[in-house]
Amino acid sequence: MARWLLPALAVFGCGVSVEPAGAGTLTDVRGRTVTLPDGAPRIAIDDGRYLLALSLLLEDPTTAIVGWPHDVNRIGDGTYERYVDRFPRLPELGRVSSSATAFSIEQTLAVDPTVAVFSLGRGPTDEQIEQLDRAGVVSVFLDFYMDPLANVDRSLEILGQLVGETARADRFVALRQERRSRIRRALDDDAPERPSVFFEAHAGMSPECCNSPGKGNVGVYIDLVGGHNIGADVLPGPIGRLSLEYVLERDPAVYVATGGPHLVGTGGLVLGTGYGPQAATEALIRAVERPGIEHLDAVGLGRAHGLSHHLLNSPLDIVAIELLARWIHPDRFADVDPAATLDVINRDFLVVELDGTHWVSLPSSDDGSS
Repeated sequence: MARWLLPALAVFGCGVSVEPAGAGTLTDVRGRTVTLPDGAPRIAIDDGRYLLALSLLLEDPTTAIVGWPHDVNRIGDGTYERYVDRFPRLPELGRVSSSATAFSIEQTLAVDPTVAVFSLGRGPTDEQIEQLDRAGVVSVFLDFYMDPLANVDRSLEILGQLVGETARADRFVALRQERRSRIRRALDDDAPERPSVFFEAHAGMSPECCNSPGKGNVGVYIDLVGGHNIGADVLPGPIGRLSLEYVLERDPAVYVATGGPHLVGTGGLVLGTGYGPQAATEALIRAVERPGIEHLDAVGLGRAHGLSHHLLNSPLDIVAIELLARWIHPDRFADVDPAATLDVINRDFLVVELDGTHWVSLPSSDDGSS
């Protein structure tokens, strides 16, 4: 964190604000072409993960944000505390509706934005968009969730255009694309058999089994790295629930669970910022010892892994993609180093470093590092 100390002092000492993006147009992920307002933007976001995305682009993302949902669960308590330490005004920013709740035009207008950023498939109706237009608020749609391979890069480029940091956005997108291309080339050279994968989202959130991606969402990562998502065979949407009987019948070759601090109260998989390797390992062992899960061959063979859910649905998902590649095809992707990728992101992009243990494997498994 020391290398960020001087930039931080410059931000707070000199009153640095977001450079004006200037009047212009952009096309959002819904294919809507919108005209940007003149001057520095005042942005309302409907997902806390856009705060993390903006922290890849700006020394102080709170200079651009006037309202956010205060959905701390989406970034994790530990990460939120580090952002508050660095940007004390974050808790004081206005509150707007989350993409996980019903949209409130009143809350959005109350924070007086010039731009309102919404998640694809959520947010205002077309009629409400017209109301925002009449109030002088430009609506822009992004997508980190429904089709991440198609839309995360473009969404980051849009954010870069909004805050006048297109070059920085382009550099990060280039990093993501280079890492993905390396994976594609390794598979194109000799297309391997696709091992079956059970990806359990929010493992241990409730006694019922089991949250899983279907078509889209995280499932596209599994396809990208040469796996077969068993959830996609029966779930028509981006996420749904699989029965334990179905999971046991398919007996996948690889098991990946996600979790985070939001599962502390349920006894689920807990890892991420503020948690060390031992705590994360113990949490994964508890997760795989649950009734039914313990009988999967993937558990018995040491091909069971835990992943911080906060690496998903954000531009940081490139680290998750590399981890999945290592876990699904450990021999083919032995030279892929997710830890090194995260180090580059922390050093060259993130204004607040992502620390803690964000992935873990059973002790006999490859942990994703080199």
